[in-house]
Amino acid sequence: MTLRQDFAGAAGGDSSSFVTAGRSLVAVHDWTFLLGPGFIVGVGNGLILGWLMYRSGLVPRGMALLGLVAGPVLLAGGTAALLGVIEPDSTLKNLAAAPEFVWELSLGIYLMVKGFKSSGIERLQADRRAVPTPHAVPTPCRVVADPGG
Repeated sequence: MTLRQDFAGAAGGDSSSFVTAGRSLVAVHDWTFLLGPGFIVGVGNGLILGWLMYRSGLVPRGMALLGLVAGPVLLAGGTAALLGVIEPDSTLKNLAAAPEFVWELSLGIYLMVKGFKSSGIERLQADRRAVPTPHAVPTPCRVVADPGG
């Protein structure tokens, strides 16, 4: 409707071209809605953030494992909706999103109430100190022939 009102007078075209453009914009919206929450959240919040929290030990391992499980479940639901196996608004798609919802909610509440685990922070600081600085890298040495032998 906005497209028709804004451009109908200025473009001087027939209304069928605006209907086609409007349908195209709706299709782009639908595809981005399927790709955004179904894939980006599953990869970013579930897999990447879950892996980082698991490796760092900043949150309890079980909570981080929930993120590592929730990401692929959300990806599977998003793929099924994208391929038309299930409807995007179906109960099955919502069930696939439930573990991700619980992961994000529990992570936010845990960090607000308890914060990062101090043991994880100490371990990260120790790991950072263990990394050699660029000037500490040994330089190649020349082999000198043994004068006695």
